[in-house]
Amino acid sequence: MRILHTSDWHLGRSFHRVSLLDAQAAYLDHLVATVREREVDAVVVAGDVYDRAVPSLAAVELFDNALHRLAAEDVPTVMISGNHDSARRLGVGAGLIGRAGIHLRTDPADCATPVVLRDAHGEVAFYGLPYLEPALVKDVLKADRAGHEAVLAAAMERVRADLAARPGGTRSVVLAHAFVAGGEPSDSERDITVGGVAAVPAGVFDGADYVALGHLHGSQALSGRVRYSGSPLAYSFSEAGHRKTMWLIDLDASGAVTAERVDCPVPRPLARLRGPLDRLLDDAALERHRESWVEATLTDPVRPDEPMARLAERFPHTLSLVFEPDRAPDDPHASYAQRLAGRDDQQIAEDFVAHVRGGSAADEQERTVLRGAFDHVRVTDGLREVNR
Repeated sequence: MRILHTSDWHLGRSFHRVSLLDAQAAYLDHLVATVREREVDAVVVAGDVYDRAVPSLAAVELFDNALHRLAAEDVPTVMISGNHDSARRLGVGAGLIGRAGIHLRTDPADCATPVVLRDAHGEVAFYGLPYLEPALVKDVLKADRAGHEAVLAAAMERVRADLAARPGGTRSVVLAHAFVAGGEPSDSERDITVGGVAAVPAGVFDGADYVALGHLHGSQALSGRVRYSGSPLAYSFSEAGHRKTMWLIDLDASGAVTAERVDCPVPRPLARLRGPLDRLLDDAALERHRESWVEATLTDPVRPDEPMARLAERFPHTLSLVFEPDRAPDDPHASYAQRLAGRDDQQIAEDFVAHVRGGSAADEQERTVLRGAFDHVRVTDGLREVNR
């Protein structure tokens, strides 16, 4: 069976206030063309179809158009909701849409109810594990605690139990939206840390022939059977080095996996330029970036006059301007952003405690209280998104 694995469309998202709707439409054209030209048997979309719980009308129209075109190709599609999606909204009409071959899996309680497809070698069971917010699904899945690893493990126990009851030789594909250990993140994924831990071990998915992951935006293979497709477009300058692709997966009669990367169309390359303004304006080697979307980090000791206007003359698509004078992070004149670079919310809060107490660091009990506060905020935000 030939499977096209994609995820993290983030329909409706912009790039530094530049609309990406046309680029997203071009990607969906490419997706449908790939399905047709490469004789794909099934499409899997591993979450974050939309960029927000209440998407714009234009984003909904893009999604609707994609569903109609995939259904017209008579190629089954399995989709799960991600942490950016409203699971309830995305799942509206799932039963009816399923009759057209578009199978939406947004309810955690249904994670062990697969979409079963057949090829010349027998059945393939597709299990959809939507994004599992631990505090919201712990009781539904009867997990022993509210953590990412615990709820995914509980979901996979159900999957393995269902698979074991199926005829011998049934192959399996699991879709999941999660941060799996070994994956390389970027700046554009929303934080899903709970209890100070976000990543789960890849071993939690043992027993599946192929695991189609979503959430991280870089295309990557954690093993031969566990892969992220990544987002089809760059959504932050931290993705400047990404090769945006989908995975074309061939699953043979025994469940062995052969994988090929299929490149996605690039609306405009990204360039991250750094240095004094005069050098960025004069360096002939940078001419190749004239048509790129540019992030310029200026290292001048004193902020130059009209830097954005001057950069735009040479690089018309400059979207981001950052000032980082060349100073050590502990320099009292270093910028606030420099001092916080690479530190998460928990570390910043602990540093603040130490600062206001004259250098006395937070103890373990205080760190636990801070961690609990951050988790409460994330869960509250999750509930707000669910109920919107």
